[in-house]
Amino acid sequence: MSTQATTVSGKATPRGRFPHLKRAGDFLFISGTSSRRPDNSIAGAEADAMGATRLDIALQTRAVIENIRDILATAGAGLADVVEISAYLVDMNDFAAYNQVYAEYFDETGPTRTTVAVHQLPHPHLRIEIKAIAYKPL
Repeated sequence: MSTQATTVSGKATPRGRFPHLKRAGDFLFISGTSSRRPDNSIAGAEADAMGATRLDIALQTRAVIENIRDILATAGAGLADVVEISAYLVDMNDFAAYNQVYAEYFDETGPTRTTVAVHQLPHPHLRIEIKAIAYKPL
């Protein structure tokens, strides 16, 4: 079985030495993905001049799923090829809004899913991170 690691141009650079995507045979493994943009700003995160923040889980969830969609596209795959998702929320009080946006992209025939609460993510403005596995035969 061959493997191939890919860091996707035009996406936020990984914050460590790992790829956005790793193909292992017919499976695609997408590293934990956030709502970071290529310029390292964060979709769904705003701070005013005084430092008060507004963090929008719906916007962040949408940006994360769309980042995953774009990463999959580089391997000729799409969201319909995703078979498993693991989502990490900083606050389970965000679950309802996250779930509502998730349902815009997936239904009961979509991937299996696990959602867990975590203490924190690599940036204090991030509310969600998702990793995924897709099945896309060569």
